[in-house]
Amino acid sequence: MGISESLRIALRPVTLVVGHYGVGKTNFSVNLAIDLAEEGNDVTLIDLDIVNPYFRASEQRRVLEEHGVTLVAPVFAEAGSSLDVPSLTGKIAPSIEMAREGRYVILDVGGDDAGSVAVGRYARFIQQHDYAMLCVLNKYRNLVQDPPDAVENLREIETASRLKATAFVSNAHLKGETTAEVIEQGRAYALEVAELADLPLVATCVSPALTEMSQIDGGYPVKMYVRSPWE
Repeated sequence: MGISESLRIALRPVTLVVGHYGVGKTNFSVNLAIDLAEEGNDVTLIDLDIVNPYFRASEQRRVLEEHGVTLVAPVFAEAGSSLDVPSLTGKIAPSIEMAREGRYVILDVGGDDAGSVAVGRYARFIQQHDYAMLCVLNKYRNLVQDPPDAVENLREIETASRLKATAFVSNAHLKGETTAEVIEQGRAYALEVAELADLPLVATCVSPALTEMSQIDGGYPVKMYVRSPWE
């Protein structure tokens, strides 16, 4: 199934992934980076989450590098490190500058407006490209379960990042209790948010195990790379 056509059309050489805390931005980013690399593209994934010490793309260095993805991570943000310092590496701006057709740069941005402040310092570099900013939605996350609240959350992210969102991705799930109905309800919610924000919904994340969801419009199968520390 791979990357859906609607998602592929929405991507740009510089693609940011934003959203509320815990909606699944990092797992989506890792899947997208790996899938693009498997197609033969040059892919760099930038871990720009300097707020939350958990669920970082940096924790997936091994699997990313096994698939040919270059990881750019915050200083000291490696797996197993107890040192959590919000220190950005100097490799970020040069990586963004090198983005072009066939060479993707994906930025996994921290949650909400607090996490998006970090990307704001690179806004002038990003604005030089035809960028995409995908906002991940998860109907089952607290504080953004009402569509108007989700839109307000996005506007705060846009202000903090100094960039504009271009599309939504639905990533509704309940871990091991995820069913086709959960995904369908999440997609309906995401469509309502998209209508309020006047932006397209370009992908709906589905578990590869839910074969009955394989034909859903914009369906994008995602593996569970990112897990809780206690899992």
